[in-house]
Amino acid sequence: RGASSGVLIRNADALERAHRVDTVVFDKTGTLTEGKPVVASVEVFGVTEDELIRLAAAVESGSEHPLAGAVLTEATKRGIEVPESTGGTAVPGRGISASVADSVVLVGSAAYIGEETNTSYQFAEVGLVLAERGETVLAVARDGDPIGIIGVSDTVRSGARAAIATLKARGIRTVMLTGDNQRTAENVAGLIGIDEVVAEVLPHGKTAVISELQRNGKTVAMVGDGINDAPALATADVGVAIGSGTDIAIEAADVTITSGDPGIVTELIDLSRSTMRTIKQNLFWAFFYNVMLIPIAA
Repeated sequence: RGASSGVLIRNADALERAHRVDTVVFDKTGTLTEGKPVVASVEVFGVTEDELIRLAAAVESGSEHPLAGAVLTEATKRGIEVPESTGGTAVPGRGISASVADSVVLVGSAAYIGEETNTSYQFAEVGLVLAERGETVLAVARDGDPIGIIGVSDTVRSGARAAIATLKARGIRTVMLTGDNQRTAENVAGLIGIDEVVAEVLPHGKTAVISELQRNGKTVAMVGDGINDAPALATADVGVAIGSGTDIAIEAADVTITSGDPGIVTELIDLSRSTMRTIKQNLFWAFFYNVMLIPIAA
């Protein structure tokens, strides 16, 4: 099918494999959500909101992660001048640290900050409240002291709930993979109707989840858009990239959804099933013709 229908098939074999898919795994950010996160909440401990945003933005200034973009956009909206940071060190799927002026600032998941600093019960409780609301939690610490939490929200992609419902009506199990904490992930999954949530997954862990499903006899389609999704897309029986995603993800996938509509995954599976039915019917009639008419001809 062409770009006008919203699908580009890069691997013809994928169309044949798609009719056997019984499990569809979705990345969350940019796939089931719009991938345009914004700062929704700011909770501070001993600093002002602007100071918290200023430090977080300084650390995140060199990152291409969508959450970093949300913090930098918030700094711009508030008219905050973002200082330079040095010595940035990222821990994949966890957080990032850097020096800002004479301080060491950490920005990352609540679990990451909890491991690196002594967080209070109140600090942890605030993070849980934001996660319950479906916000992704970015915790911030300075010189070993937790100083605030930034809650980032992302809009569920239009049509995501309908897409999941249609897949389930076809008897296909749906799974959501995300690096978010369990509570945030379950909140989003509840809104969309996802069957299973695998949360707090590190980048390399996505491939492991796909492989485990395959070892359990599942035929898996993976839908994603980011650099971290590329290995999982290549491992899945059918890799489906969102067209608005990274070039690496698109190259690794068998199929690209150019429109970004997750509902087209169902169309792809339906097309494959229809094609295979037609092939089997043609083979049957060809066999029937030969069985019936060759003796007559003889």
